[in-house]
Amino acid sequence: MTASANDHRILILDCGSQFTQLIARRVREARVYCEIHPPTRTIEWIRAWKPSGIILSGGPSSVSDEGAPTFDREMLELSPILAVCYGMQWIAQAFGGTVAAGGRREYGRAEVTIREAAGLFAGFSPSERTQVWMSHGDHVETVPPGFVLTATSADNPVVAMRHEHLPIHAIQFHAEVAHTSRGADIIANFLFVVCRCEPTWTAGSFIHDEVERIRAQVGTSRVICGLSGGVDSAVAAALVHRAVGDQLTCILVDTGLLREHEREQVEQTFRASLGIDLVTVVADERFLEALAGVTEPEKKRTIIGHTFIDVFEDAALAVGPDVKFLVQGTLYPDVIESFSPRGGPSVTIKTHHNVGGLKPDMKFALIEPLRELFKDEVRNVGRELGLPEALVGRHPFPGPGLAIRVLSDVTREKLEVLRRADAIYLEEIRATGLYDDIWQAFAVLLPVRSVGVMGDYRTYENVVALRAVTSTDGMTADWFPFPHDVLGRISNRIINSVRGVNRVVYDVSSKPPATIEWE
Repeated sequence: MTASANDHRILILDCGSQFTQLIARRVREARVYCEIHPPTRTIEWIRAWKPSGIILSGGPSSVSDEGAPTFDREMLELSPILAVCYGMQWIAQAFGGTVAAGGRREYGRAEVTIREAAGLFAGFSPSERTQVWMSHGDHVETVPPGFVLTATSADNPVVAMRHEHLPIHAIQFHAEVAHTSRGADIIANFLFVVCRCEPTWTAGSFIHDEVERIRAQVGTSRVICGLSGGVDSAVAAALVHRAVGDQLTCILVDTGLLREHEREQVEQTFRASLGIDLVTVVADERFLEALAGVTEPEKKRTIIGHTFIDVFEDAALAVGPDVKFLVQGTLYPDVIESFSPRGGPSVTIKTHHNVGGLKPDMKFALIEPLRELFKDEVRNVGRELGLPEALVGRHPFPGPGLAIRVLSDVTREKLEVLRRADAIYLEEIRATGLYDDIWQAFAVLLPVRSVGVMGDYRTYENVVALRAVTSTDGMTADWFPFPHDVLGRISNRIINSVRGVNRVVYDVSSKPPATIEWE
C-alpha cells in the first residue's frame, strides 16, 4: 500500500517499542498516511521516500548499548522530526546532551508541566499540567546545545524539547498511548502545525489506490480467496472483487472449526448479496485428522495454515490452471505480533497462521490488501465497499478458528460443546444490547473438569471460560464489566443447554499482561 504521489506521508522508524503500531494508528486516525520501517533504512532510501515528517519511536535499548538503533545525522535535515522516548535520547546524545541510565525510572502515569505553548504544545495553556504515559529507564539529564526545554516534570528535568532553528521536537513520554490525556493533540500538532500535512488519507482514497495496485499485480490471472466468516477475509475479498471482478473465486473451507451457522451465513452474504463466485469445500475431516492429538497452540496454528494451503491448491485445480494469486486478510496487528514490522526490532509475541505459518513451497503469490490496516480501518473500508453492517461490525475471529479456543487436543465432540456455548454467549450479549460495546467476546473450553450436581446426580464435566474485552485496536484491551445479572443469565443458560458443561467462569485479565485469545 502506498500513498499517492501528491499526498503527505509520515515515516515512522521503529526502534523496537511495543507502542510503535499505536503511533501509526494515531497518525492514520488524523487521516495522514504513514508507514513503519526499520531504523536501518539508508539516507538515500529516506530521501527517495520523501517523507513529510519522520517519527523516531521508543524502544528497549539504551543509546549507549552496542547495536542500539542509530540514524544518519543527515536525516535530521530532510524533514521535521518527532523523537519519542528512545528517539529523544538519541537526539539528545547526537547533539551533545547528557543521557543518564536508570536512576529516575518512570513507568505509568505522570504529570508534566508545559513550558512553551507552541509547536507540539500549540493550543495548550502556558504552565498547563497534563497527564502523560511514561515507560523508560534512561532519561535526558541536560538539554543539548541549541535546544529549548518545552516540558518538565517533578521526576524528570527534561520531558520535552525542541531545536531552536530546525523543526526537531522530542518528547520523553508516549503521546500515542491513550493514557496521555492530550496525546492526540500533540500528534496532530506535529502533523498539521509542524509538518503542515493535509488530512487526505481516507477509506475511499485507500480503495482507489489499492484497486489500481491489485489490477496491475494480477493482470489477467485468476485469483482465489479463502473466506473464514470473519471481517478481514470478507473485506479483502470484496476489495479484490472490486479490482478484478469475475477473475476472483472465493473458497469457503468448512474446517469444522467455524462458529455455529457460519457456513450458511457466509454463503448467503457472498452468493446472494454480493454476487461473488463462491465455492464451498467441506474439509472438516481433513483438519481434524491433521490436528489429532495436538495440544501446543503454535503447532495448531502451523498445521491449520498448512492445511488451508493444501485445500486451496486442491480447490484451485477446479477453478482453472491460470490461478496465480491467493488473497489473505492479513492485518497490521497480525504482522506486528508475528514478527517485527518491516524488519524492525520489535519483540515477537505470537505467530498468526496467515503471516507466519505458510508453507515455503506455496504455489500462489499472495495478495494482502489489508496488510497495513488496523481493524477499525478495515471496517471503514468494508462500509465504503457496501458490505452489510452485520458483517462489518462482527467481532474479530481468529483464522485458526475454534481450534485455539479448545485448550487441549481438538476433537469433534469438544468443538460441538464449545460451538454451542459460544453461540449462546453471543446471543445473550446481543439480546442485552451490549454487543457493539465489546471489542471481542468468545467462549473457551478449558482442559479441566469439575465436580457438579445436576438434579440428584453428581457430575464431572467441562468448564467453559468466557472472555469479553474492550479495545480500540486489539493491541491493548481491558476486560468488559458485565452486569452481574447478565453474567448469571449467560452462565445459567449455558449450563442448562449445553450437555457436558457444569461450570462457567469469567476472565477478568487485561492485555497486557494477558493476551485477548488464550492461545
